[in-house]
Amino acid sequence: MTTIRSGGDVTRAPEKIRAGQDWGEAPRRHATQKALLLGIDPGDGSFERSVDELESLCATAGAQVVGQVVQRRDTPDQATYLGSGKAQEAAEQVQELEADLAIVNAELAPTQQRNLSRVLGVTVIDRTQLILDIFAQRARTHEGKLQVELAQLNYLLPRLAGMWTHLERQAGGIGTRGPGESQLESDRRHISRRIQTLKQALKDVARHRARARASRQQVPFPVVALVGYSNAGKSTLLNTITGAHVYADDRLFATLDPTTRKVRLPVGWEVLMTDTVGFVSNLPHHLVAAFRATLEEVVDADVLVHVVDISHPDWPDQVDAVHDVLEQLGAAEKPTITAYNKIDRVEDRASIQSLVTETPNAVGISARTGQGVDDLLHRVEETLAARLVPVEVTIPYRRGDLVALCYERGRVRSREDGAEGVRLRVDLPAHLAAQIKDQVAA
Repeated sequence: MTTIRSGGDVTRAPEKIRAGQDWGEAPRRHATQKALLLGIDPGDGSFERSVDELESLCATAGAQVVGQVVQRRDTPDQATYLGSGKAQEAAEQVQELEADLAIVNAELAPTQQRNLSRVLGVTVIDRTQLILDIFAQRARTHEGKLQVELAQLNYLLPRLAGMWTHLERQAGGIGTRGPGESQLESDRRHISRRIQTLKQALKDVARHRARARASRQQVPFPVVALVGYSNAGKSTLLNTITGAHVYADDRLFATLDPTTRKVRLPVGWEVLMTDTVGFVSNLPHHLVAAFRATLEEVVDADVLVHVVDISHPDWPDQVDAVHDVLEQLGAAEKPTITAYNKIDRVEDRASIQSLVTETPNAVGISARTGQGVDDLLHRVEETLAARLVPVEVTIPYRRGDLVALCYERGRVRSREDGAEGVRLRVDLPAHLAAQIKDQVAA
């Protein structure tokens, strides 16, 4: 990698990665877009990690990164993000490297994006826009596509002014003279209507999910949600546990739509295990809000398994990013098992064992090889068992289905077959205990 230093700033030309496409469009493979990365290094040590992740996001989106322009300063320029001199230097790099677009390692204000694009002479997108592009490529279900479109339009609405150069009033002929309407206002109205339509559609999705959850609770399975940073290995873990064929790839956001599979634990209990969309640092709040319907699988879970890529040099920051999103969802206090994944890639096994010992309710695993996965399933059992409530109930012989349910979903401590029925001392999930008592009473 070539590095050019100038007055405390850095311009770098890294090796090429992959090829890309325009934001907001369906995936296209017929054109290769060359991207110049732009960023501000505040000098706190976080920049290198952040820009490395941006390059990974570019690779996932399909962008060929041809260079970087980095400025060391405390805060971005309010007008052009980079200072005027550095912005002009970036414009020269765009020409020299024949870049088609510039990608900024931050979320830009609409004015910054508009002004910087004018200086550079190419399209400028920010980190949020890049993530939205990836989501647009990866969404497969109707629900996922609705959520992506809503997030895109919410992002686009305040930026419309910069996308139109033809803001003059429409010229009128005979019978059409008058104030007219700008294309900008027309588009704003159209997008606002579409946003409301999408929100209503997602409310319908949320109601459908609520009905599905209610039907599951008729024969209630505990729900275990796999959460974690993007590319931590959640989909691989679900495949290893269930033998499923959920799409898994060594890229950010390989999974966007949630997948749920039934899993039998070693003690014989059955649970529903859900693979969820991965998180990244600085995930915009409106993006989390748009995917609320999908992420409610996390909110409604009985237990979370936080999958951590322990082989990643920045795993502590990734853990913090996941906790931030869980707090936004109101799920930070749920019972959680920490699964330190990819231990097969770490040479210092003693450090992993020490970390597992120091972290409450943690295990070390390799989702790829299966190492430690049985320990994880036993830990899921223990975590669920801690949430059981003791029940004593006499079930009539005609309700053998309820007796079977106690054995399948609970932990039977004693059984007496009496004249009135089967008397059980059993530990059950609280909601199931209430249902069985109600049905016996009825």
